[in-house]
Amino acid sequence: MALSEDDVREILRLIDESELDELRIETAEFKLHVRRGGGAPDPGREVAEPRPAAATDNGARTIDAPMLGTFYRAEAPGAAPFVDVGAEIGPGTVVCLIEVMKMMNPVEAGVAGTIVEVCAENAQLVEYGEPLFRVEPAA
Repeated sequence: MALSEDDVREILRLIDESELDELRIETAEFKLHVRRGGGAPDPGREVAEPRPAAATDNGARTIDAPMLGTFYRAEAPGAAPFVDVGAEIGPGTVVCLIEVMKMMNPVEAGVAGTIVEVCAENAQLVEYGEPLFRVEPAA
């Protein structure tokens, strides 16, 4: 079940109006974790959990969107992208940001290798599980 940006906003509005301090919803296609207050060590910069990189037919792996939101290749407009085609990455390398409700969430690669393709368009909405990058795994 795909959710629109409006669906996510409505879920967050309902949570905001409730008395819950934390909510976690996980299904096979959807994962949502919301926490109130300063529970995270660096508020607004909690790193999105990397999903296991999916293998493609030619042996490359994909880095998929761990959440629904707006995909950004760089930390700020006009800044250099976190990674580009040909970049060597490790599992902990931040490859992009996904903005959800004005919160920027860094996305880690989750795999070591070389970026061979950027699959998502900068500043565009991405769905949970949508390929963001293709990576040739390290030998």
